[in-house]
Amino acid sequence: MNSNHSVVVSSDPIDTQQVVEHVRSTQSGALVVFLGIAREFTAGRKTTRLAYEAYQAMAEQELSQLIQLAAARWPVDRCRIEHRLGVVDLGETCVAVAVSTPHRREAFEAAQWIMDELKKTVPIWKQEKWSDGATEWVHPEAEVPDETNKP
Repeated sequence: MNSNHSVVVSSDPIDTQQVVEHVRSTQSGALVVFLGIAREFTAGRKTTRLAYEAYQAMAEQELSQLIQLAAARWPVDRCRIEHRLGVVDLGETCVAVAVSTPHRREAFEAAQWIMDELKKTVPIWKQEKWSDGATEWVHPEAEVPDETNKP
């Protein structure tokens, strides 16, 4: 993988400013960051916490491959993907995708594509702990859209 690109899959909190600095470049006029945050309600059910598990080596390999595929489609200067493992409290960042490109459209498109593909292909599983004490394992691709927060 290009030295301007990196992935981190860890139980450490995501330092979003550090993610931005990893992709900041004088070669690019656009830097897009997507942050996935642990939210309180999913499809009307109250969540108390999330927990993530992964086959870490495979997850890192898949994330690296996503960056390579994105760089083949868009002029990606730098890219960083970080994903949390373990317990994530409400309001904390679960995933960060940052992309820098010469122009904004490319950065937005590449970041969105990476995030969409990450949810489909990367072996990371999420457990939701609900306020009623129940827990449920969810692969992100199977998530139900949260209708409670629509404008």
